[in-house]
Amino acid sequence: MNAKSLSRSLVTLLATLLVSLVAGAALADPLPDEILKFRQVPMVATPIEGVTYFGHDELSTAYRDPAVPTPFYSGTFMADDFADRFDTPVVHVRWWGSYLHQQTQAAGVKEFLVSFEKDVPAPPTGGFSHPGEPLLSQVVKLGPLAPMSGTFTETLIRGPDPLLGEALYEYNAELHCPFPEQRDTVYWLKIVALVDPQRDGPLEWGWHNRDYTIPDPFASTSPLVVPGEHLDGTLPDGTPIYHFQDDAVSGSIVLNVLEDCLVPLQQTGFVPKNYLPPFDGPTPIANHSKDLAFELHTRVPEPSSIILLLLGGIGLMGLVGRKRS
Repeated sequence: MNAKSLSRSLVTLLATLLVSLVAGAALADPLPDEILKFRQVPMVATPIEGVTYFGHDELSTAYRDPAVPTPFYSGTFMADDFADRFDTPVVHVRWWGSYLHQQTQAAGVKEFLVSFEKDVPAPPTGGFSHPGEPLLSQVVKLGPLAPMSGTFTETLIRGPDPLLGEALYEYNAELHCPFPEQRDTVYWLKIVALVDPQRDGPLEWGWHNRDYTIPDPFASTSPLVVPGEHLDGTLPDGTPIYHFQDDAVSGSIVLNVLEDCLVPLQQTGFVPKNYLPPFDGPTPIANHSKDLAFELHTRVPEPSSIILLLLGGIGLMGLVGRKRS
């Protein structure tokens, strides 16, 4: 990489860091030393063509088999792909979902599987990408948040919507095992509610879809990530449809919770998912691949590191300027 390209890359990194710092503070993440690195906001109440749309949730729940002595689960999963611009670990995950066919849930989910997985790209002959080998996975449990606590919180953010009658919840999880993400690399995130019917009852939890009218400024823009975050079209009134990479997918999953940071799992039957009218938008939205709603957070760099990065950027830009003159 020449000095000009390096300078441009450094400017982009510094600008994204500043945006991330501001956005992270504005969103008041549960732990104040964490900042955003990827963001697909939920569809809470989005006006389009004079109609308000509330989104919907796709089933992502696995149930424990009481006949097996170790925690063994099987069910349906949802997963979505992502890539951002930094070689920084994911320490905190935020996502949104609902209890299907229920306004609220007194018992609630007590555990979630959170799994980061390799990307299996779409074949050249056509088709869709899907999650591959798990790189790091773990079970987070309901409880107060602390650094690397392996716990999550659940907060009601919207009452039942008028079409499905489902309330919307926000989830924040502190990972016990941070994910060592590499920048400009496509990964998949899988989040599955783990339900013990004897303890929790017959819960069905679903992962909520993204508000596609809002772009993600944190997504990777590298030519290595194609198409990445892009405008996937517009609705008849001009409403934009932003989309990252490929479809969110569903499938079947079985897992055996034995290890702390790599939960053995098998996944089959991948199915790409589109948005659904009249829940996610007017009729034409059915022609577009869906994204799921989630955010990834990392730790704020040490103040000394930020100062060195800024000084290095200023020095490098000055060097490039002198070479041009």
